[in-house]
Amino acid sequence: MRVLNDNVRKLFPLINGKDIAYLDNGATTQKPKSVLAAVDDYYKAHNANPLRGIYELSVEATDIYENARQAVADFIGAQSSDEIIFTRNTSESMNLVAYSYGRSRIKAGDEIIVSVAEHHSNILPWKMIAEEKGATLKFFDCGTDGKLEPDRLREIVSEKTAIIAITQVSNVIGRINDIKEMARIAHSVGAVIVADGAQSVAHIQVDVKELDVDFFAFSGHKMYAPMGIGVLYGKRKFLEEMPPFMYGGEMIESVTKDRTIYADIPHKFEAGTVNAGAAAGLKAAIDFIHEYGFEQIVARENALSAIAVEGMSEIPHVEIIGSQKACHHHGIVAFRVEGVHPHDVAQIFADEGVCVRAGHHCAEPLHRHLAELSGIKATPSTRLSIAMYNTEGEIKRFLEVLSEIRGRMGIK
Repeated sequence: MRVLNDNVRKLFPLINGKDIAYLDNGATTQKPKSVLAAVDDYYKAHNANPLRGIYELSVEATDIYENARQAVADFIGAQSSDEIIFTRNTSESMNLVAYSYGRSRIKAGDEIIVSVAEHHSNILPWKMIAEEKGATLKFFDCGTDGKLEPDRLREIVSEKTAIIAITQVSNVIGRINDIKEMARIAHSVGAVIVADGAQSVAHIQVDVKELDVDFFAFSGHKMYAPMGIGVLYGKRKFLEEMPPFMYGGEMIESVTKDRTIYADIPHKFEAGTVNAGAAAGLKAAIDFIHEYGFEQIVARENALSAIAVEGMSEIPHVEIIGSQKACHHHGIVAFRVEGVHPHDVAQIFADEGVCVRAGHHCAEPLHRHLAELSGIKATPSTRLSIAMYNTEGEIKRFLEVLSEIRGRMGIK
């Protein structure tokens, strides 16, 4: 295992040796040389349409694609690679579950529970299904510190609850939710649980069997892999019963004028030409993470989060959203600067070569809910998000700029 220190930055060409503090990793991560090389090698040496030919190149492409599927299964602890479906991103994965499972299983009078902390991609598909099927959409709210309490979930589930949708790590406040306990609660009333792992898989060890989630989704690009490749894990018993999400090439076993037989899972859900190059990059990203191990990754990112939270709490007129304790922010800290719009905050950071994000971060209900609890007008925020290649120097640079923002805006 390689030692994780500041030298890891040298493995990322876009940021290595450049005067840029990239602190927008919740949006997407930079790519290491090994991932770029894997994608390059695929297109230079193995490019063909996977699953469609018996000639050598097509067989090689198929092997690369299916090896990536197995790597993902091992990475998240799936029982079988058949339970791994490749999509474009987390949003597509969530839509697949909603359209395929939701449309075929949800009926009028059912209840769908979503946490208020969800990314829009784990709210809007369920909102659509509820409206279409005559089901009720219920929100599972958090407190001012952003914690989603299992006891609160127990209060709102019922025999009518069919689906519970919840994020493992909030993309706004970095809070880790007790997915295992949420799954236990869901299953106690016969509901299924759909977990969003977009902000967790690159930062903490995930085992879907231990969590006992029914569906789990994430994106490659948030874990050092290319854009355009995502994952949906689903328990076999559900995937086998679900109808296809899209129709076309490779998702069928046989088609005649009057009959269609669909392919077995996972190919039933992967219509058309697949993104084998990005799959090769995803496997390389998993290998890269394994080179360092989650023990080192968690320790480094939590240490940087602590420096950020503690430093921010000492700067006047800076409000940290969610918990005020550093241990509850796992690489993600959203904040507001009194009297300064978040977009202006982000622009000042950008002028200083510090990359952060401003807005609602595709989680507007959470921003509105927390604002209401605090008795303030609902506003967006600015977000700092950390990855394994970030350094203490970058965090200190961030804090220095943050301390100057109100002064630069002419506010005393």
